[in-house]
Amino acid sequence: MILGFIGLGIMGESMAHNLIKKSDLTVYVYDIEKDKVEQLEKHGARAASNSQEVVQHADIIFTSVPKAEHVKVIHESIYEHISKGQIFVDMSTIAPKDSIVLADKLREYEAEFLDAPVVKSKQAAIDGTLGIYVGGDKETYQKVKPYLEMIGSSVVYMGTNGKGLIMKICHNMLVGEIQNGVNEMLLLAQKNGIDWRLFKEAISIGGGKNFYLETKAQAIGTQDYTTAFSIENMFKDVTIAKELIAQHGLELPGATLVQNIYQEAIAENLGSKDFAATYEVVAKKHVSET
Repeated sequence: MILGFIGLGIMGESMAHNLIKKSDLTVYVYDIEKDKVEQLEKHGARAASNSQEVVQHADIIFTSVPKAEHVKVIHESIYEHISKGQIFVDMSTIAPKDSIVLADKLREYEAEFLDAPVVKSKQAAIDGTLGIYVGGDKETYQKVKPYLEMIGSSVVYMGTNGKGLIMKICHNMLVGEIQNGVNEMLLLAQKNGIDWRLFKEAISIGGGKNFYLETKAQAIGTQDYTTAFSIENMFKDVTIAKELIAQHGLELPGATLVQNIYQEAIAENLGSKDFAATYEVVAKKHVSET
């Protein structure tokens, strides 16, 4: 068995490293940034000069790139190099409908496709403790599961192609709604003289305790928005969520509010900062409206 990994960004680099370290298999890696490939080569990876080379060698190919167009470009470049029985596992977060189209196309080449987006952020990718939602053929999932468990501590099979992505999109919109509640109430507390540290401690002993506050209170309190997960990426996800909501004729005001806040953050040129920087949007909005 030979593995391949295409896309060595904030998340992909660490996921690929865990496969190299834990699988004891040959792992071919590729990224458009050559230094990222060279870095993993030092840890035992086989460097590939392009995506086609990865596909020519590997039995299971993982991809982790920012947007649907990047996944499509990779796939369009490798169709003539696919072998029967290969498995492609896309760990990017893209629209479910786009993922289903890719899965259908790969079946024409007698290859299988899983959507396997991840939750949590960079540190969990480093630690191999990501959460992973999987959509696709269940038998194919069972073949890939041991490798996914090298990347994440919790792997949940959600159903057919696209279902992993639907769950990821629902997850991230929920995080956005929780995040906005934290931002608003932290702002209110601070306006009334309660320090962010005391706010975090007090919330932790009640029903409002949540993972977002636990992990991002310090970033917000110190205004350190070093990127673990960018506003730009989260805006992509909440926009996909809004598309899904519209497809089903639903009206979900909380989701609309979250998307609007992220639109404002993008307009304020905060897109490259960590998504905790949405606090600045909420705080500025409060100032401008009072």
